[in-house]
Order: sequence, then structure tokens, then C-alpha cells
Amino acid sequence: MLKRNCIIIVIIVLLVFLTTILVSANLTITRNLIGVIGDFDFEFWRESRGEGSMTVFRDGTFECSWEDADVILFRTGKKMGNPGGRRTSNVFYHEELGDIKISYAADFHPDGNSYLCVYGWTVDPLVEFYIIESWGSWHPTGDDHMGTVKLDGGTYDIYVTMRVEEASINGTQTFPQFWSVRTDRRTEGAISVSEHFKLWEDKGMEMGKMFEVAFCVEGINSSGEADVYKHLLTIGEETYGEGTHFTEQTGADINPVVIFVAAIGVLIIGAVVYSYVKKP
Repeated sequence: MLKRNCIIIVIIVLLVFLTTILVSANLTITRNLIGVIGDFDFEFWRESRGEGSMTVFRDGTFECSWEDADVILFRTGKKMGNPGGRRTSNVFYHEELGDIKISYAADFHPDGNSYLCVYGWTVDPLVEFYIIESWGSWHPTGDDHMGTVKLDGGTYDIYVTMRVEEASINGTQTFPQFWSVRTDRRTEGAISVSEHFKLWEDKGMEMGKMFEVAFCVEGINSSGEADVYKHLLTIGEETYGEGTHFTEQTGADINPVVIFVAAIGVLIIGAVVYSYVKKP
């Protein structure tokens, strides 16, 4: 009986250890990659020049840095049309998904041109969209100024820009960019994403079906660093994210190979303990 209890205790301890590793695992990325961590899709995308690094946490928050990059984007959110990098036809208009909101907080330190923003795409029609909360050395504008709106305690300029034969989620295409650009910078707050969509549509800016909505840091011909330490994403009745992360309280950066090795180690230790207590 004592031996059996010892086995049970050891197995429970080992399972708790392995679960802790899995729950606390973060992912550090230094190359173009689409994936899933926790309830969030993430993407690191760099066009060509420069270097970058992104550490993604399971609660949708992330840290990033970049050096002499031409165009680089770091983001977490929901890829309705491309979850985990796998294409799907499971896309809907934003009205069908329900109210979309993002609550965020970030330390944002760009050296040059950069955006702290909501970012995403629609399909049918193809549209790239931005809701800019803060920026670096250049206040973004667009080809056509569609007016201003007051929302979420601030004023936003609305722009449309046409991208001709440029990179997109569907290869090289010609498509519009829709912009809401806050007139005063902020790095913390709540964004009524669906309200921006409705205001755009009121101005004749046609949105398609939601392919992606994410919170994003983008660098353009710049260097910098950012820590998005709060990211709550609400889509309809569902809210994703756990609030605020504190770097010193998170787990170490762990990749899948380490997790696999830890699991094998747990099995080996369990087998050794079992063989030991089994002896008369």
C-alpha cells in the first residue's frame, strides 16, 4: 500500500511539473512565422532587410524589437481565414461576428517610422485596414481624406490609400487600405473596432468578410522595441486574453523540442521510480 501511494504521489508531481512547463511556455521568433499560442493566432513578418525578434505569450501579449528593418510586423489576434497558417473558408462579415473590441497597454519605443495599431484584412473585397493609436517619426496619412470622427475619447482622421500591385494575403494584388489615425498618440486604452468599421462603411468604404483582426506593432525603415503587456480581444460573446502580463512572472522561453524532451524525462523518471518501489 505504501509503495502504491508513493507511485501515485510521484506521478502527480511529475504531471504537475509537465503541465507547468506547457502552461508557462512562451515562444521567441526571429523569422517569418504564422502560428497559434493559447487562444491567439500570431504572426511575425519581415519583408527583407533588417532583423527582428518577437516573444509571444499565451495571453496574447507580446514583446518585440527590430533593427534597421524595411517593413516588419509583429501581431497577435484572430485569423478567421487563416488560423495557424491554414487557409479556411470560415469567414464572415463583422456584423455576423458580433461587436469587436480591443483593450490594450504597451511600452512603445520606435526610432523612426512605426505604428502601434489594430491591423487586419478582409476578403471579397480585399481590404487591408489600420486603426493607428500611436506612431513614430511620421504621422500617417493617405491618398484621400474621408473626414474625421470622434471615438473612444479621441479624434481620428480617416483615409483611403490604393495599393497597386503590392504584396497582400492573396499574393500581389491591387487593393485599398482603410485608415483611422488618432490625432493624439496614446499607448493604452480601449478601441471600439466595430465602430470604426461602421463609420468607414457610412463613408462608402466597403468592408469584406473578416480574414484577420489583430493588435500590431509595425516598423517601416526604422528600429525600435515594444512591449504589448495587455491585450484583451473581444469578438461577440467571447473575450480572449488574461489581462496584463509581467515579464518577470512568466515562464522561460521554451520551444517544442524542450517540451518533448521534458515529457520523455518524465516518463523515464516515472519508470525508474516504479521499478524501484516494485522491488520487494
